[in-house]
Amino acid sequence: MAAADISLSDQITLRFARKRLFAFALPALVLAYLVYTAVAFDLAGLAQRARMDNAAILLSDFWSHKTHITRDNRTGEVTAAVEGEAKGAYPAGTFPDWVRVAGDVTTIDLGTGHVVTYDSTGARMVVPGYGTIDIRPDGNRLLLTAPEPLPDWINASDTRVGVTTPAGRFNYTRSKVETFRYQAGWELFFFTLDSPFSGKSVTELAALALWGDRIDPARSNIGYMLSEVWTNKMWRHADVAWALFETVLMAFLGTMGAAIIALPLGFVAARNFNPLGPARFAMRRIFDFIRGVDGLIWTIILSRAFGPGPMTGALAILITDSGSFGKMFSEALENIDEKQVEGIRSTGANGLLRARFGVIPQVTPVLLSQVLYFLESNTRSATVIGAIVGGGIGLLLTQAIQTQKDWEEVAYYMTLIVLMVMAMDSLSGWLRRKLIKGE
Repeated sequence: MAAADISLSDQITLRFARKRLFAFALPALVLAYLVYTAVAFDLAGLAQRARMDNAAILLSDFWSHKTHITRDNRTGEVTAAVEGEAKGAYPAGTFPDWVRVAGDVTTIDLGTGHVVTYDSTGARMVVPGYGTIDIRPDGNRLLLTAPEPLPDWINASDTRVGVTTPAGRFNYTRSKVETFRYQAGWELFFFTLDSPFSGKSVTELAALALWGDRIDPARSNIGYMLSEVWTNKMWRHADVAWALFETVLMAFLGTMGAAIIALPLGFVAARNFNPLGPARFAMRRIFDFIRGVDGLIWTIILSRAFGPGPMTGALAILITDSGSFGKMFSEALENIDEKQVEGIRSTGANGLLRARFGVIPQVTPVLLSQVLYFLESNTRSATVIGAIVGGGIGLLLTQAIQTQKDWEEVAYYMTLIVLMVMAMDSLSGWLRRKLIKGE
């Protein structure tokens, strides 16, 4: 008896030791895997290659805009443009109020004591607390004069000098010299500089809309204002609205098309509706194959087969969701209450009527709930798919990212995407309450 007690005690002690070892071994294994991942993916090298100054500039571009003051060093011509684009260029000979041009001398006041001056001999920038940065061409190279040692916010070579300060940026090359002043807000969001409504305050615009004389005799001022906003060349509100419509349309057509296709196929895969085992097995494997291939892969395949366009994106969503819906619909059909079906059968109804009145009413809440959820989810997916097939808001977002200069537009498109998803979520919830709960 004592031996048995000792043996049992040893077994319990051994089990506790194993659990203690497992409790320490599992975190150690996870930690080792994380260390391996850090080495395999070269996280240290990634941190060294990171350009935090560039990241800071791009982040500031999300919520601000910059005005370019550019002088062509070959001709001496000075121009001003919002974001450096021709669509945002100031009319010839006009500049912001913080820029003064007198002959060959251009003075740019960036605020807080930062002043940039262009002249016929070169350019200079005064930085409070540091001194004057003077740049002059010397043959095929640039001659830089500045207090030593040079701080890390001055990037200088024989052909280019760049200065980055909180007040703005300054770049000098042999061909041109540019100064960028950052200001909060999305400039020219409503009216471009060539619009008759540009630069007017809210009260002035309200007065023009309500009782002011018509600027264009052919239409009212408020109609003219709406037209100027809708056709804004910088922000392309009309194109953006159409892109949002295309994105929602891709999600809607793909989701609803998949639901329509998957419903009858779900009956084929359901055990209680299809007694043929090989047919059920084949249909379920088809569902698995379709679901097993990611939607982005289907998007690439279809774009090569049918060419780019929103319809290709809708087909990619349709194919992917057909597999998911088929599996979920078949499982919902297998879990119905057979008593309701038997009650319909007792009336002499055929198979189609039994499915219509005994099965569909039972599975409708589940099917609608899943379809509405996928519709909401596919609205997000359609953004990425649109970037591949060339349609919807995803295409505009990709184009803005690739240019490396329109990051305020990236922020604009991202905001619209979030609002679109929120709207679809609210619509999905409202439809779910109306169609399922009857509220």
